[in-house]
Amino acid sequence: MPGLRRAAEARTPSRSAFASALRRLARRDHSEHELRSALADEGHSEEDIAAALERVKASRYLDDKTYAERYTRSRLAGRGHGRALIRHGLRVRGVKGEVVDRALKQAATDGTEKEALDAVARKYWKLHAKVEPETRMKRLWAFLMRRGFPAALVHDRLQSLWPKQGAILEGLEAVQDDD
Repeated sequence: MPGLRRAAEARTPSRSAFASALRRLARRDHSEHELRSALADEGHSEEDIAAALERVKASRYLDDKTYAERYTRSRLAGRGHGRALIRHGLRVRGVKGEVVDRALKQAATDGTEKEALDAVARKYWKLHAKVEPETRMKRLWAFLMRRGFPAALVHDRLQSLWPKQGAILEGLEAVQDDD
């Protein structure tokens, strides 16, 4: 019997790494880097982790491209984050630069980013209705920049949402970016 126990123990880590990966992916999406780190933190060997990741990728449960797209849509629509914050979040999670750029470009071309900015701006404008419009516009500009939206997009959207406040925006155009 001791020989059977050793054989079973030798197989258990790869099965448990795979099971752990599936358990984590059932709760929420993960990048490959995040999942690899989590499995390593649980004490699985590198070989077991590699085998588990290959297996979940082959089953199409793990894909950084799809993860980046869902993460981008979620952060734009659900949290009102701009591309700079989203880019940072994806890079922290170990998603490669070209995958991040593709997901952000897709969000920009399908209009999701503009919709998110408009929603966040309108909400801010209503919540701060008692503040004088010039001060409110400057604070809104700064708020949207901290949220990670590109300066050119912020300027264009604020100009179209509140055209009467356009003169206030002229002084804020100096901060431009290349995104």
